[in-house]
Amino acid sequence: MKSLKLAVMAIFTLAAVSNLNAQDEDNPWAISIGMNAFDARLGSAFGDHLKDYYGTRDWDVFPSLSRISAEKYLDDGFTLQFAGSFNRITSSYYSSAPGTSTSDKLIYYSIDANLKYDLDALVGKIFGGTTQYFNPFIYAGGGYASLDGERESVFSYGFGFNIWLSETLGFVYQSGTKQQFANRIPTHYQHSLGLAIKFGGKDTDGDGIYDKKDACPEVAGLPEFNGCPDSDGDGIKDSEDACPNAAGLPVLNGCPDADEDGIADKDDMCPNAKGTKANNGCPDTDGDGIIDKNDKCATVAGPSANGGCPWPDTDGDGVLDKDDNCKDKVGPASNDGCPLPIITPKAEKELESFAKTILFDSSTSKFKKGVSTTLDEIAKIMKEYPKATFLVEGHADITGSDKFNDELSVKRANAVKAYLEKAGIDASRLSTKGFGSTVPAGDNKSRSGRAKNRRVEIKVTNN
Repeated sequence: MKSLKLAVMAIFTLAAVSNLNAQDEDNPWAISIGMNAFDARLGSAFGDHLKDYYGTRDWDVFPSLSRISAEKYLDDGFTLQFAGSFNRITSSYYSSAPGTSTSDKLIYYSIDANLKYDLDALVGKIFGGTTQYFNPFIYAGGGYASLDGERESVFSYGFGFNIWLSETLGFVYQSGTKQQFANRIPTHYQHSLGLAIKFGGKDTDGDGIYDKKDACPEVAGLPEFNGCPDSDGDGIKDSEDACPNAAGLPVLNGCPDADEDGIADKDDMCPNAKGTKANNGCPDTDGDGIIDKNDKCATVAGPSANGGCPWPDTDGDGVLDKDDNCKDKVGPASNDGCPLPIITPKAEKELESFAKTILFDSSTSKFKKGVSTTLDEIAKIMKEYPKATFLVEGHADITGSDKFNDELSVKRANAVKAYLEKAGIDASRLSTKGFGSTVPAGDNKSRSGRAKNRRVEIKVTNN
């Protein structure tokens, strides 16, 4: 009993200093051999059980190899365990236990089948890591136990841990309860300590990476590349390295760049002079896309159509002479380099067409629905031609007196002028005039004709 207790203490000490691990999925098979302790559960209260469990004075330890197990890793942290153990019970604590005799030495053996769950897998799922060298587990299962000729099935459950000293060698400690059903033998604890050996993994190329995880199982490689090699040591595995025998840069797929211009030497027409990618690694001083040796103006950017020299702009209006129909007069590109008229005939015609839609309700200077949208479009045209001036003409139908219609037409013209000023048109460019009912656009005898006459027209005054 003392030797087992010392061995358990030594195992915990190793757990504090060991830093190696064995992966179950890499070495799916394991066997362990060791010794076990039989500990009958005494008392009936929970406190008695707890005190008994942590007490070692009533342990019976067979002083030789007395337990053997075989295990097969299944998946997702689960392992199937088969175990057999033998012991010789001499403790006087069992003389009054149910199902036992009073002989000095009781023969005990058990055969168990347990399902283990590696808590390390659970820790990894929750926290995104593993305990590496120290693998705790829980287990549950069933078995067959015999004590002094009495036999019955038992339910087993408990916990344990593995401490790995190398990839395949470690210690295993397991402790749990065997619950009886038929009261032929006492419910008891069983503790075991043994040496565990894992096997079954295959590493053909001997690079320390098992074949099942090795992307290059026939060629020794590096863990960071899943077992594939990096011959030139540039941090890029050979299968993705365009220059596997010459150390290079990741951005160039592993190829070198002597002039550090970002173009791999193998693709650089000027490997010893910094150049541009567009020019296959050759220099282009003015950055116009024409290499210096072919550029008539190597220090001034220009198009290839003019030999690398810039096109002239005689009048400085931003329209190159080749595109300028008025090379000596400033004008916008939209008018081919020629000065704009005060307003184009097209724009003037558009303004005239709006007269059909700037309409008012009878006897008021309030716009009909949708007129503000029309006035916004008119303001846009006026802004395009800032030198043009305009006359805002107000009109009315024959409803009411001539004096009333004259005043109403002026109010309508001023209402439009005010809207345009608010839209950003300078007041100095706008003048107004009321025509009353003297210039009808429709027949005042009909309702539709009178509606057309309640209007405002806008005309250019300086074209």
